[in-house]
Formats: sequence, C-alpha cells, structure tokens
Amino acid sequence: MDINFLEQTEKRFTELESLITNASVIATDPNYSSYLKEHGTIMPLAGKYREYKRIKQQLSDLLLIEDVELAQLTEEENKELNLQLKTIEAEIENVLSQKDKQEAVNSIVMEIRAGTGGDEAALFAADLFRMYTRYCERKGFKMELLSSHATGLKGLKEIIFSLEGDDIYSYFKNESGAHRVQRIPLTEASGRIHTSTATVAVLPEPKEVDLEIKTEDLRIDTYRASGHGGQHLQKTDSAVRITHIPSGLVVQCQDERSQGRNRQKAFRLLLVRLTDLREKTQASELSQERRTQIGSAKRSEKIRTYNYPQNRITDHRAGVSFHNLETVMEGELNDLIMTVKKEIELKKNDTPVDDETDE
Repeated sequence: MDINFLEQTEKRFTELESLITNASVIATDPNYSSYLKEHGTIMPLAGKYREYKRIKQQLSDLLLIEDVELAQLTEEENKELNLQLKTIEAEIENVLSQKDKQEAVNSIVMEIRAGTGGDEAALFAADLFRMYTRYCERKGFKMELLSSHATGLKGLKEIIFSLEGDDIYSYFKNESGAHRVQRIPLTEASGRIHTSTATVAVLPEPKEVDLEIKTEDLRIDTYRASGHGGQHLQKTDSAVRITHIPSGLVVQCQDERSQGRNRQKAFRLLLVRLTDLREKTQASELSQERRTQIGSAKRSEKIRTYNYPQNRITDHRAGVSFHNLETVMEGELNDLIMTVKKEIELKKNDTPVDDETDE
C-alpha cells in the first residue's frame, strides 16, 4: 500500500469535513457543491484508512502490556487484530483497484517533434513514430493521425496522433520527454557520430468535455494545404487553423482532403490541449506527471538515449539499459515500457540517473 497517498487522502478528507460543515462556506463559497462531491468520493478510502490506523495503534498498545497474567489474553487479541488488519488491507487494496479502473485513461493524444539536430532530428522523429506505430499494431491499439508536418529525406518536423485502447495511458505516460539518438546520419560522409533529439508528449483525452469554449474566443482560419517544397496538395482551402484567443493556444490540421474533417480534428486537438492546460494550472503543485512534459528538447534534458553504435537503449530515469535497440525500433518495446514503468514507480523520490558516458 502507498501509505503516503493514503495519508494525503485522509488529510484532504479532514479538510473537506471542516469545509462542508462551515456555515460561512455553505453560505458563500461557490465551490461548496464540489467539496461535497469530493468528500463523498474519497470517503470510502479515508474511512478504511482510519480503521487501518486504529488497528495498528491497538497492536502497538498490546506490545506495551507486560503483565504475565494477561499474556494469553494479549496473544489472542493480537491474533484477532492481525486478522482484522489483513481484512482491512485487502479492502483498501480493493477500493484502490476500483479507483484505478474508474480513472483508467483509454484515449490519448501523442505528439512527436524534431528537436535539436536539424534533418537528423526529423529523421529520428519519424523513426520514433514508426516504432510506436508498430508497437500499437502488436498491442491492437487503434491509431488515428491528427496532424503532421513532413520534411525532406522522409523526416518529420512534427506529427500528432491519437491512440485508443484499454488503460492506454498507463503504457505511454513514461514516454513523455526528450529522446536522444546517437548514430551516424545518412547525410554524414565522414562517418562521424551525431547526437540529436526529438520530443514526445502524451496527453490524456478527457472522458467528458466540460470546458466552456465560447465561439467569440476562437479564430478559425483556412488555408491551402501544402507539402514540403511549397507544393500545394489541394486547390481548395482545406487546411484549418484554430486559435484560442484567451490562452493563445494554436492548433492546425491539413492532412484530410475535407475542410470539415480537418476542422473536427483541429477542434478535438484544441479540447485535449485546453484540458491539459487547465489540469496543469489547477494542480501545478502536484507530481511531475501533471506538469510540462517535454522541456525545451535540449540534450541535457533527455529521458532516454538510443545509442546505435552500441545497439543500446538507456532510460536515464529508471537507470536501466537494453541491448536490443534494433528490435525495439521495430516495435518490440513492451519489455522496455514495463521495466521503465516498474523502476520509475520504485524510484519516485530518487534523482534520475544520467549516463555521462554517452555525452
């Protein structure tokens, strides 16, 4: 059990108990109804954790009893309390399990962008997209392209796509950040190893759209879709750019031939980004998973290194390396994803490992 999480839950529950019984809050606080709802939501877990602590305290008190004549009674009570403790622990785990199922995110949007390194960074971004695509094919996840910007040499300046599958966010949440590649570029005649980066962001799609987006807050522009080299793909203005004026967020889609489809995709992407922005603003004091994910794509901020000469992948947060880079890039990355997930959970409070030999 995550005792720290349970302690925080009980602390919040105590705060809410005070709020919902405060006459001033009841009369004037516009958030009163949300306090009531949150109180009811966490009540089962907080209540069971209080019972867990009560039993633990009783067990501790038994250890202080030194009366020999009460030894038999103490032993029997100790056994009974331990049985109660196991029962309440199982009940807490069950509540947490149900909570996880309810909060499972089954739809996400991923963004891959070329970072430092010019054409080689764009090629690496394309390689990452291919890697994730093949992995999703193996897992049976549904993929839909939302927006892309190709470069020469089959590279990608950026690509944005959605994924759907059971609890899919748990698979991809640790992919967010700067990915670094070390290899000899196709354009390098001297055979010198270059270092480039690409960034990955993973954004959960909201289960319910409860954002109020006013029409007057949007500026919608249409333009002619084009490929690299300035060649027009369409003779009509099918590409769509939506600007959310209050936040300054801009999204655009041009991959569909239909302006209507591009508009739908752009609006969907805007909702995802606005929801993500709102949650990060409301929960800025919480864990890094709820903060800005990708940094500035500098090499020093990398989360993972793909070293081609050594056929090695190193995840610097988890402190693990794999020597099967070629197969991973072909989509065989389930072992990597699961190992990284496990190690990061174990090292939540540790400083990320940095492999200086890769510099």
